[in-house]
Amino acid sequence: MAKISPFQAVIYNQNEVKDLSKVVCPPYDIISPARQKYFHELSPFNLIHMELAEDVAGQDKYESAGNYFRDLLQKNILVQDPKPAVYFYRQEYSIKGEKRSRVGFLALLRLEEQKSSVFGHEHTHLEAKEDRLKLIRQVKANLSPIFVIFEDKKKVVAQSLLPHIRNKEPFINIVDDEKTSHKLWRLDEPELLNKVQEKMAAENIFIADGHHRYEVACAWRDEIKKNISSGNGQESFNYVLAYFTNIDPLGLTVLPIHRLVKLDNRPDMTAINAKLNEYFSVEEIRDQTRFFFLLAKAGVAEHVIGMHNSKRYWLLRLRNVRILDKLMIDKPAEYRNLDVSILNATVLERILNLDLEDKKSLTFSANTEELLQACGNDFTYMAFLLNPTKINQITSVALKGEKMPPKSTYFYPKVISGLVINKHEV
Repeated sequence: MAKISPFQAVIYNQNEVKDLSKVVCPPYDIISPARQKYFHELSPFNLIHMELAEDVAGQDKYESAGNYFRDLLQKNILVQDPKPAVYFYRQEYSIKGEKRSRVGFLALLRLEEQKSSVFGHEHTHLEAKEDRLKLIRQVKANLSPIFVIFEDKKKVVAQSLLPHIRNKEPFINIVDDEKTSHKLWRLDEPELLNKVQEKMAAENIFIADGHHRYEVACAWRDEIKKNISSGNGQESFNYVLAYFTNIDPLGLTVLPIHRLVKLDNRPDMTAINAKLNEYFSVEEIRDQTRFFFLLAKAGVAEHVIGMHNSKRYWLLRLRNVRILDKLMIDKPAEYRNLDVSILNATVLERILNLDLEDKKSLTFSANTEELLQACGNDFTYMAFLLNPTKINQITSVALKGEKMPPKSTYFYPKVISGLVINKHEV
């Protein structure tokens, strides 16, 4: 069973910080070096100074982040809410010209120990976890939430929470630099909080974003428990800050993450297409607009991968799903039937002989235009375009206890960092 808890959020003091849009930032792991510099210069109070503190010679950046957090608390730039609450969160955004809205709430999620109702779907990397572990040891807080999805069998969002924010003004209302609006309402009535906790106990929780932070929170909890003689299990380090949203296809947008391959030499596309024919029906599409239309259309009912090189485009349609049984014999069907798994097992590993861990040869982007621009006129680049992974595929893989290939999903929009912080009492 999933256990959640209200909490006393640490928030920016709006008497001291008049423009909250200047102190929030995207999740740390999608901020490029250029964007990192932008947020550092945007405001001396921006959360980036804690999430991604600057490297300064002779200073430990993690210690600096911790000191900075405590300094903002002492100066009343950051303040703590007086009562435990959950925070209703609405995001309004546009995707391909279509306006959408996603709703959910921020609360604490109990960290599981053995048999779990919390399911992850992505592999994590040691380097990233070590970085976040060093940070949480110093700040002793969850600076940003993990992003989780759930089926909402008991209609927590629609029936329990939504009626309580109607006709009420949000206490946070900002628009970020991607034109996404973020609105937050504070809900602290004890009866309502008890009802939400009770209803959420029936849910399985699926981590959409924040796998590294969840695992780091577990590791930090284990570190602390080794050094204390007793506890009742309700200590704050047993929980992690999370954003909860239900599996609603109208509000939950998942974008594909495409692959950009850098080869040593210009590829012989005739030879590559001959090899591809073993697995795929290969069709060249002359017009870029038509290529993307057919890629999306075909993705509804079949496995198809887009390929681009030297201003040329191809659609690769899998000939027979039984091909996958031999290529990924050690994986369950739920994993084998992912387009990204098919791309990895056929094109990247077998035909191009790539090491999937080689960061110099293989890079990722959810931005199609950015990817095609990177290819430009450099014929040694190949781009592979994917359709979005479906929500039911994500949950099915997770329930099987399997992990999807890295960079399989991009949930949009991201939950912005800096709206609320969970300060641990340690």
